[in-house]
Amino acid sequence: MADLNVPPRRPRDDRGWDGYQHPHPDGYRDPHAAPYTGGNPASGPQWVGPNGFAPAAQTPAGYPQPGGGYGPPPGGGLPDLDDDGDEAPKRGRRRALATLGGAVVVAGGAALAMSPQVRGLFSDAPAGDATGTVTTDGNAARPSGQQPSTVRTYTEQNESYMGSRAGEALKRNAPSGGRLYGSPAEAAAATKVTVKTVLAKDPIRHLLSRTTFGPTTKMMAEVKRVGIDDWLREQLQPEKIAPTKAEMKLAELQSLKLNPTQLRDQREQLNEKGVDPARETVDATIARQIWSDRQLFEVMVDFWNDFLHVAADFDGGENYRNAFDRDVIRKHALGSYPEMLVAANKHPALLLYLNQVDSRKDAVNENLARENLELYSVGVDGGYTEKDVRQAALLQTGRGVADGKYKFFAERHYLGKVKILGFSHANNSDDPVAADKVIDSYIRYIAMHPSTARYVAQNLATRFVSDTPPKSVVDRLAKAYTTNKGQIRPVLATLFSSSEFWAAIGQKVRRPMEYLVATYRALGVSPEAAPDYSGDNRRTPFAQGLRQIQDKMRELGQYPMGKPTPDGYADVYLAWTSAGTMIDGWNEAGDLIAGYRKQFTFAKPEKLVAKPPATAGAYVDALAQRLVQQKLSAKEKKLVLAVAGVSESAKVDATFNGAIAAVARTILASPQHHLR
Repeated sequence: MADLNVPPRRPRDDRGWDGYQHPHPDGYRDPHAAPYTGGNPASGPQWVGPNGFAPAAQTPAGYPQPGGGYGPPPGGGLPDLDDDGDEAPKRGRRRALATLGGAVVVAGGAALAMSPQVRGLFSDAPAGDATGTVTTDGNAARPSGQQPSTVRTYTEQNESYMGSRAGEALKRNAPSGGRLYGSPAEAAAATKVTVKTVLAKDPIRHLLSRTTFGPTTKMMAEVKRVGIDDWLREQLQPEKIAPTKAEMKLAELQSLKLNPTQLRDQREQLNEKGVDPARETVDATIARQIWSDRQLFEVMVDFWNDFLHVAADFDGGENYRNAFDRDVIRKHALGSYPEMLVAANKHPALLLYLNQVDSRKDAVNENLARENLELYSVGVDGGYTEKDVRQAALLQTGRGVADGKYKFFAERHYLGKVKILGFSHANNSDDPVAADKVIDSYIRYIAMHPSTARYVAQNLATRFVSDTPPKSVVDRLAKAYTTNKGQIRPVLATLFSSSEFWAAIGQKVRRPMEYLVATYRALGVSPEAAPDYSGDNRRTPFAQGLRQIQDKMRELGQYPMGKPTPDGYADVYLAWTSAGTMIDGWNEAGDLIAGYRKQFTFAKPEKLVAKPPATAGAYVDALAQRLVQQKLSAKEKKLVLAVAGVSESAKVDATFNGAIAAVARTILASPQHHLR
């Protein structure tokens, strides 16, 4: 349900970002600002809880302990990490991450307990070997030799929605198989669409529905002029596409051009101007989705923001989320995914978001190690076990943040042999550069793992083909990923040359954010303020208008980088089936048609069609062609005419006899506008 995807609203959304609470004066939460002293002085196994280390006197007892500390569970091993277990306390990993910003966030007890055997590996003695069987390898609920998906009642997010009866019905209407052609245009011409859909079986409209945030009359004409192949070739080289007027206006968002150090140093000045850097990152993304001509690039940015997800609203997002967007997601969106994952794992945003800065050899935090496997590479069914998670968590110790930048702390790094999903390394060098490179090698290894190839392929096919993509296209994309060493452009070229893509017309439904962006695009909204606009002087009309769009998206339950947990938004229809959200979107479309958001310029509804026909039926056809790039069915057309209370042959003027706004809003509520 869409209303279940609504993240908690942060206080003082329009008052800058002074509401963040940082325990350190340097403006970001760096729990290691003080010199490292070798760990907690308490002896015995150490558990990291929401309030830090448990007092030494409490550690022998079961967890949790009074005062917030954690002791080992009965029988040794780790706390129960299940998200869905009935035993108290229920501290699910993802539920806990929604409360980011505490001194130490423990996701379901995800800080690795150090047994006496393992703590012995962290002494000054020679490097050990953590690949053997030790008490940290698992427990009765999550044994080390089994994959997480077989131990917990947990599946990959999109799959969990599609396993329902409704999901099976959707699957029956999806194309069942296909083949690869020599080019996208050849595939489009040769593919026969057999699925049931209300959408026109127009390959150009289908292409733009999937590769942009909404087809426009201008883009339809452009593809017809240059051809499918040349248009896609241009979109796959976004650096050669000139910025639009709206993209030039992004300079009005004052924080975008600042690096993390500058954001920290200029915090007070930005607060005085009402500037929230994390929210401006979201504002800029919305602007690009609506107005950029680099549409395929923006669609892929959105894809990676869900796949390799770091929420904008986390303690640290105000300083680091924009840099993560620029230096990780946008830099590699059409490039190499292995390099993107390596860059992400050395970026302060991800290291803070998933508590890697809290992880050191004598108090290991599993969060990032687990999500690297479960969400960012091989997937929950990718073959890893609990033992692999713990091995990865040990290997990744030492990575942290200092002075706003990534830093490797050799004194916090575990030394000793590790083995993870077939990756093995002695990991015995005390040279910081060499030790850091071992972690990079592991990240590249899992990024090129066969399970990762399939997981990326499955997610791409779900985004571009259908909620239940055919196995044939997933296999083909996975092969392209492996053959091209994780390069994304060749994978997309394979996707668009596959008949499954062209056969899947009408098999995707726009999520709330996509519906709203597509509505702005369909109405041809201009980024300049209306002549009669009057507002405050703290921010420009453009900046204020973008913030209003973001606030509306928050109400709808989806906005860029909005999911508070690291799994990103689901990309299947069944996750968003909410009547309330749908009606709210329709109401917003009505407000846009009426031109209520005066920070932008809107065409009057009677001007949407250049030369309105004189009869109601013909006018509806022309208006539908303008807004949804096709005519409606006879039944739908009759319903639209009923809204205006006229017959198909009735004479109407340019205002549709005063009903043009209602007619346009009804067309934007049609299945043709909801489907992509």
